[in-house]
Amino acid sequence: MRRKTVAVSLIGTQLDFVGKRVDRWARWRPNISLCSQEDLIIDQLHMLHDNHSSRLANNVAVDIESISPETEVILHTVNFNDPWDFEEVYAKLFDWCQQQSFDADENDYLFHITTGTHVVQICSYLLTESRHFPGRLIQSSPDKTNKNKSVGKTQIIDLDLSKYDQLATRFDVEHQAGKDFLKGGIKTENKAFNKLISQIEKVAIRSQDPILLTGPTGAGKSQLAGRIYQLKKKRAMLTGPLVSVNCATLKGENAMAALFGHTKGAFTGAQKSRDGFLLAANNGVLFLDEIGELGIEEQAMLLHAIENKSFHPVGSDHLVSSNFQLIAGTNKNLAEEIARGAFREDLLARINLWTYQLPALKDRKEDIPANIDYEIELFSQNNGERVRFNKEAHNAFVRFACSSEALWSGNFRDLSSAITRLCTLADSSRITTDDVQEEIERLKRLWTPTCTQTLNQHLSRYLSKQQIAQLDSFDAKQLDYVLSVCSQHNSMASAGRELFNVSRTLKAKQNDSTRLQKYLAKFELKWSELNG
Repeated sequence: MRRKTVAVSLIGTQLDFVGKRVDRWARWRPNISLCSQEDLIIDQLHMLHDNHSSRLANNVAVDIESISPETEVILHTVNFNDPWDFEEVYAKLFDWCQQQSFDADENDYLFHITTGTHVVQICSYLLTESRHFPGRLIQSSPDKTNKNKSVGKTQIIDLDLSKYDQLATRFDVEHQAGKDFLKGGIKTENKAFNKLISQIEKVAIRSQDPILLTGPTGAGKSQLAGRIYQLKKKRAMLTGPLVSVNCATLKGENAMAALFGHTKGAFTGAQKSRDGFLLAANNGVLFLDEIGELGIEEQAMLLHAIENKSFHPVGSDHLVSSNFQLIAGTNKNLAEEIARGAFREDLLARINLWTYQLPALKDRKEDIPANIDYEIELFSQNNGERVRFNKEAHNAFVRFACSSEALWSGNFRDLSSAITRLCTLADSSRITTDDVQEEIERLKRLWTPTCTQTLNQHLSRYLSKQQIAQLDSFDAKQLDYVLSVCSQHNSMASAGRELFNVSRTLKAKQNDSTRLQKYLAKFELKWSELNG
């Protein structure tokens, strides 16, 4: 059974009016055109008019009956004192929609937006977009190609913009531009990281709720927070500044005053009032890096400020308002901090609506070459000097940077420092293999203490002192290394790929998991015990 098509339209006091002349059929009239389409049958037309246009509305209804007998025309009197007054027009159209009994299961609804003032058209759009009018928009217009001037043409406008190929393509381009911006223009290849950035881009432009960025020190939390702010700024989503605060520097009695401000004389040394970071971030973004370092009292006040957008400065009885969006960063496991009483559970519940774990650099090895090129270009821009690797040097550094020898314990900070040293020491603005070898040795020395400490921790974690004492020195050191690699991976296959990175390429069938499983079994260890 065909669904009925029900249209709503306003009488066009100018466009629909032609009097009762016989030649009126030679002119285009919006409501007549709406009901004259061969491929669109209007079963019911609700035509709105004011008291002064009753006769015109009746005349149009008679003409519609003559050209479309199947259309039932129902007239409604809606008086606008000022059809250009947005508040009045929206209120009366809203009330009219509320009075109707729409049945979207049985009928298709169309709101004709060709007639009426621009204000009426805007209000029609808003009511349709908000589903107070449960249908789509339709517009009619003259058709110069049709000999019958009165027929014209129509176009249905669906507010689901994803259905329009050209618009969808534009949206895709816009989203891609946003993702590229968040990545600093670096063409990353790591699928997990790209997926993470794709979602962050959507959240950044669609949400004002807090965002929590976690991950190891140097993984790029501060840089990403800054780019999220800049992206929102480009989209005109905020007018205030980005206020970045390292919570590790907020210690003692001054922490509260620094965050929330204080009045003059609030405490010893408060010689004048201060706004504080939260107020400074009004209508902007507040980035609290290392939020896990905040004291419990500051956490309680921060929670209140996030939920109510208001707080009391130190020493004041008056509330201060600040409409900021919070981005928080931490390298701590906040769930563990809650367990030991160092972080408030209710605060974490409020800020972890959008939580993103930034991976360490060593877990994004396919992105290291692109980041090396980015750091080189950044150095050149900042110093006004174009520095480049020669081919052999570039290959040598990339090979080392992507190998298991490169721990990158400081993540992007280590990489940025390495490139800065290479560029600074390069003679004739050209980085040579000797420069690279010197930097590799420097990095190995830098990471040696971290490496030794990590290996010792892993060995003692899974074996007793008696078991360790029974191991040959060779086996102990080799097992230390294997356990350290296993701890960095979520699957046995992934760990095996790193451990057997050369020999696996010489095999017709890579059996990394089996090889690792057999090796662990020599020491009565199982993968499930390592990552249980």
